Amino acid sequence: MTNETNYGFDTLQIHAGARPDPATGARQTPIYQTTAYVFRDADHAAALFNLQEVGFIYSRLTNPTVAVLQERIATLEGGVGAVCCSSGHAAQIMALFPLMGPGKNIIASTRLYGGTVTQFSHTIKRFGWSCTFVDFDDLDAVKAAINDDTRAIFGEAIANPGGYIMDVRAIADIADEAGIPLIVDNTTATPFLCRPIDLGATLVVHSTTKYLTGNGTVTGGCVVDSGKFDWSANDKFPSLSQPEPAYHGLKFHETFGNLAYTFHGIAIGLRDLGMTMNPQAAHYTLMGTETLSLRMERHVENAEKIAAWLEKDERVDFVTYAGLKSSPYFERVAKVCPRGAGGLFTFAVKGGYDACVKLVNALEIFSHVANLGDTRSLIIHSASTTHRQLSAEQQEAAGAGPGVVRVSIGTEDADDLIADLDQALSKAAS
Repeated sequence: MTNETNYGFDTLQIHAGARPDPATGARQTPIYQTTAYVFRDADHAAALFNLQEVGFIYSRLTNPTVAVLQERIATLEGGVGAVCCSSGHAAQIMALFPLMGPGKNIIASTRLYGGTVTQFSHTIKRFGWSCTFVDFDDLDAVKAAINDDTRAIFGEAIANPGGYIMDVRAIADIADEAGIPLIVDNTTATPFLCRPIDLGATLVVHSTTKYLTGNGTVTGGCVVDSGKFDWSANDKFPSLSQPEPAYHGLKFHETFGNLAYTFHGIAIGLRDLGMTMNPQAAHYTLMGTETLSLRMERHVENAEKIAAWLEKDERVDFVTYAGLKSSPYFERVAKVCPRGAGGLFTFAVKGGYDACVKLVNALEIFSHVANLGDTRSLIIHSASTTHRQLSAEQQEAAGAGPGVVRVSIGTEDADDLIADLDQALSKAAS
């Protein structure tokens, strides 16, 4: 398929990156379950290893099935390239790896998935990196947090768990002024609802485990490169602008231009960190992307109906869904996520922690799991699970207080889901 950028989203989510298999004519992308690839000759092998020719070497680095998924996600996001890896958490480390060094820091939103807060609060310190968490609704605070050692700003387009909408354009302007990239986690929104690169983001990360796959079968992650950042504008990013010793002094940005970050992610990131996506996982995610727009439309439709019902229920204290007119983020939805506010939000149950536990235990259609973005409706009590490692203050800042449950609204019949919540809330209230 040529001129992919001229096609609509529904066409691209099925066809981008994929061609009939040249050996068999197979229309669906095959699972290339192989470790290694035969070189044409010694010169061909040397050229591949020296980054003088693009091709397949070893499946820790590149794989034909994974390559199709990378091209598809990059196309849907409006990027120039992408690198898929083993999980969403792996994607976050992969995204930061070319940018960071000992003593360097990032600025991150306080409204993030609990595992990300833990990764940024504790784990990255082992690399000598650090993170400052800031309320992204306070733009002056974001600006003030940046210093000479800041190398990136990180936020979620639609924040997990509360469904809060990030003003991507405003944060991107701050990043541009500071000469650093903005990284946006677009897992909860997907490129169907939000395209952060169009709003000024430099990089986009995904947990492909969630909505992109959509069926709860495999884990995976992806980093998408906009190709728009000038890595040589200053000396902040030597991994991309300065000679690379492992490749005889090759300068990635000078050599690969707008694909420098993508090539670095494969040639250095996957080579040395080994956070590889397996081809079967890529295959499942490719099948999931084919119905992404259809699923997201139903996720949004159901979420709007269920959130409105919950907001009127006397057993509920509040609902955080940005698609409600009562939400402080309602006006932001139109410019950040014009097709809807997604299918993820939280609501507070009267009775607090104990009532939340009763509610979760009483539900019949909703599944109590640590996942989101499935066709099935899911629920979790974040304070005792995904955000358990955080302090009480961090839980509240992230929107995961003890009296709150997170719901990922699936594609079932909305009335059935409301009935399930109704009976469970009755039991929680008793």
